[in-house]
Amino acid sequence: MEEIGFGVCRLSVVSVRKDPADPSEQVTQLLFGDHYSVIEMSPDEKWMRIRIHFDQYEGWIDSKQHQPITRDYFNHINHAEFKITTDLTSTLLYNKSPQVVLMGSMIPITSSELFKMEEQFAFNGEAKNVGQRREFDFLRVIAMKYLNSPYLWGGKNPFGIDCSGFTQMVYKICGYKLLRDAGQQVTQGKAVASLAAARHGDLAFFQNGEGKVSHTGIVFGDKKIIHASGKVRIDPLSEEGVQHSETKRTTHRLSAIRRIMAE
Repeated sequence: MEEIGFGVCRLSVVSVRKDPADPSEQVTQLLFGDHYSVIEMSPDEKWMRIRIHFDQYEGWIDSKQHQPITRDYFNHINHAEFKITTDLTSTLLYNKSPQVVLMGSMIPITSSELFKMEEQFAFNGEAKNVGQRREFDFLRVIAMKYLNSPYLWGGKNPFGIDCSGFTQMVYKICGYKLLRDAGQQVTQGKAVASLAAARHGDLAFFQNGEGKVSHTGIVFGDKKIIHASGKVRIDPLSEEGVQHSETKRTTHRLSAIRRIMAE
């Protein structure tokens, strides 16, 4: 679908919905700094259908939450080595006003700015270069920052996150690109033959009663998984699946393991 405009999120978090209506389900979220193409307007122009650049995911946002940018600035963002925040919350000055941002937000500040900034920013929190790849020790620290975050369908932040939003954001902060949904993420990386062959940081996928991949989490320590189920939690993991650490019941049936991080 042809692009009719471009935008960037300049709020802490914005709901992206399945349909152009406030009661419609949230399918994903924009965090501060996420940029996107506008591909459709609702007839009343109150809603915009967008395509998020990072994972090509589509949905509707409220037009009042849209911050337009030029095509040149959009293309600049695509290639700039911006920073990604690593604190649960941070505060920046945006056009001389304070703005709270959440972990995993993109901050348009680089070590060598080659493009005239269209906006004014000042940020002194913890962040790393978004493209800088880090290994499991760093991934573990980031994943633990989400521990006990409540489950929220379509969520991508520490105050509400779903299973694939959790894996996507942890890997994004570590410098890796995952698609948005568990059913998409299972096509990425390299297959791992069994749980016995799994390494810390591998992604585990689980299937529902129809055999469809419907859940994911990160292999975390010896026969453990960290995943978003009710909340971000750590549970035992076996070849059968996830065993709830409190009820001892098997809650998710193991389907596949994929390796995203290089050997």
